[in-house]
Amino acid sequence: MVTESLRMIWKTPDTRSQSAGCGGCAARGIRSVISKRKRKHVPAGPAVHDDLVRRKFTADQPNQLWLTDNTEHPTSEGKLYLCAIKDVFSNRIVGYSMDSRMKAQLAVNAVEMAVAHRGYPRGVKVHSDRGSQFRSRKFTQALERHGLVGSMGRVGAAGDNAAMESFFSLLQKNVLDRRWWSSRQQLRLAVIGWLEGKYHRKRKQRGLGKMTPIQFEARMIESVALAA
Repeated sequence: MVTESLRMIWKTPDTRSQSAGCGGCAARGIRSVISKRKRKHVPAGPAVHDDLVRRKFTADQPNQLWLTDNTEHPTSEGKLYLCAIKDVFSNRIVGYSMDSRMKAQLAVNAVEMAVAHRGYPRGVKVHSDRGSQFRSRKFTQALERHGLVGSMGRVGAAGDNAAMESFFSLLQKNVLDRRWWSSRQQLRLAVIGWLEGKYHRKRKQRGLGKMTPIQFEARMIESVALAA
């Protein structure tokens, strides 16, 4: 069984990156890549699912427990929103979606990608916070359509989805805050490139026995084949 250490992070930017000692920088088009992040407080709505996880972010095999959450980052064109879904077993991001608006369809698209990528498994627990996208009829219907089981964290429990937020912390450090992004498409391609090229295939994780998510899943498949 794989146990992932939980790390508290702050989430999603909504700032203007400026240097305090450079009053004329903005006028010259110079922007700092170091930004202060503030999380906008939005009152949580009523849960539409029970909390089936209770902070036990562990799984014995793939497609037992998926975590999902949203983040955002500014570009010169406006914000780019990202919804990602992580398989707790291997920390692999099995589905994701990016758009210029934070709507329910953003989360639905991530689910559609995840189920297609994983071979349409049924009975998977999908744990989220109580954001409006995850409480929407479109999202709950998508879960039902694919035989997935929704789960929602408690109100006011900051660490309730920390295992998912740890991924966003890595994304923030390795991609989002590395530079200023001139367009949503530029940032979108950078996120996909890092996710598919480095996070899944090159970044070894201590919680996975110093293997990458893809290596960890491949080792599991090999072990199952040998046991059979």
